This record gives sequence, structure tokens and C-alpha cells, in this order.
Amino acid sequence: MNEQLDTIERTLAELQGKIDATYASSEKMRKYFLWMLIITVGAIIVPLFLLPFFVPAFLASQGALLPAGF
Repeated sequence: MNEQLDTIERTLAELQGKIDATYASSEKMRKYFLWMLIITVGAIIVPLFLLPFFVPAFLASQGALLPAGF
């Protein structure tokens, strides 16, 4: 009986270690996903919102460089 309890305690200790490792790994992945979301928003979404402001200014500056006949 005592031997079975020792085996169960050892197994529970091993499982607790694996659960802790899984939790740490999932927290790292959560942080990676958060930073990938921030980088994606910074690299794609923000320029899409700024594009309507910069395109007219760019076209106006290009039109000023054309000769008067065009």
C-alpha cells in the first residue's frame, strides 16, 4: 500500500512539473502572439490609415513639376 502511494506521489510530482512547463510555454506563446499583433498593426494597418493623407500631397507635388502644356 505504501509503495503504491509513493508511486502515485511521484507520478503527481512529474505531472505537476509538466503542467508548470506547459503553462510557461503557453505564456511565452501568448507574448509572441501579442507582439506579432502589435507589429502587424504597426506595419499594415497604420499605413493604410495614413495613405489617404499622403497620396494627395504626393500627387500635388508631382503635378507642380509637370510643364504647363500637360
